Amino acid sequence: MEDITKFNWDDKPDLNITPLVDIMLVLLAILMVTTPTIVYKEDITLAKGSKTQKVVDEPIIEIRIDKNKNIYIKDSTYSYNNFADSFNLLSSSYDKSTEVRIRADKSIIYGDVIFVLKTIKESGFLKVSLITNG
Repeated sequence: MEDITKFNWDDKPDLNITPLVDIMLVLLAILMVTTPTIVYKEDITLAKGSKTQKVVDEPIIEIRIDKNKNIYIKDSTYSYNNFADSFNLLSSSYDKSTEVRIRADKSIIYGDVIFVLKTIKESGFLKVSLITNG
């Protein structure tokens, strides 16, 4: 008779990892679905700003040129022909670091706008720009 309690040391047990993989895949799917909905909120205390200093708006000279070559600065109107002399007199009352913006009608010849630009630059202004609609 053969002994029933005889143990064979050469047998290797089979591991069934299919249930473990199934559980891990379900947990991974749950994690992937819930992660985008998590909102992290951190309490941040911002520093207090100074209440004594205010931002000062720098003055801007805006020059407008219409299709008839009339040049407008604030409430004053200047003709194109004597703009250079008039602007030289006007520029003495402004700081030369003041920003100057030129708006011209699109039907004006390019050379006429450049004449105004050149006059402003020759008066000593450093910050001169052309304003467009685009």
